[in-house]
Amino acid sequence: MSETEQQIREREYEANLQKLQDLRPIDDEFMRCMFKDNIPLVELVLRIITGKKDLVITNCETQADMKRLAGARSLCLDAYGEDSIGKKYDIEVQKGEAGASPHRARYHSSVMDIENLNAGQEFEELPDTYVIFIVDEDFYGKGEPLYPIERINLVTGKPFEDGEHILYVNGEYRGDSEIGRLMHDFNCTDADDMYFELMAERTKYLKKNPEGVKKMSRIGEEIAKEASIRASIRTYREFSLDDATIIEKIMERFKLTNEAAAGYVSEKWSA
Repeated sequence: MSETEQQIREREYEANLQKLQDLRPIDDEFMRCMFKDNIPLVELVLRIITGKKDLVITNCETQADMKRLAGARSLCLDAYGEDSIGKKYDIEVQKGEAGASPHRARYHSSVMDIENLNAGQEFEELPDTYVIFIVDEDFYGKGEPLYPIERINLVTGKPFEDGEHILYVNGEYRGDSEIGRLMHDFNCTDADDMYFELMAERTKYLKKNPEGVKKMSRIGEEIAKEASIRASIRTYREFSLDDATIIEKIMERFKLTNEAAAGYVSEKWSA
């Protein structure tokens, strides 16, 4: 490798390192690594948001693909967890109102239902589900830390009690409470400014520890590749190529399996 090429690589590395220092937990790519293989942190966040101080998380998967959506729009959950009594949790971080529409929350909830009821099971065996949107803006503009969404019977005025729960978290909230301090930490770039030790420790690891920085670098490469794939799909559609042809092209260009390519093409929002 020539000296000039080496210098270019060093500049790119420094630029990526600076970008990493500017990331916050409320940024999608950083949140992926914050929660990955970190059940104690997921548990802390869910305890604060749900108000369930004794909640115990048994497992959590980041970038969880919902696998029962053949022919439907694909869905990948930011963080998908389960507690000790079988309740399911989907945590999504969203930028602006466009990514947190009520219809999107409804779809996330319905997909979790499909994922958690097998053939032959009774409908009453569906687990309670929680779709949690942590939005960087105050989605409903009322200054509240949380906006719980529940179905009610409009005649009786009583809860419908179907086990579906949707919560919007106000990322702008800074009140003197656990949720206010948590949202402060979600918007911090510097671990030294964070209130919660688990948040600070993970942030320091990902930004300062060489092993953590390497993990973040790989995530950044994955995100860049995904963006390139979706941009290519939009371009192919501008030329009116059919989905089968687009799948073949992105399989060849990005070295994807047929299943992975079809998954990207099925994401209608990439059109």
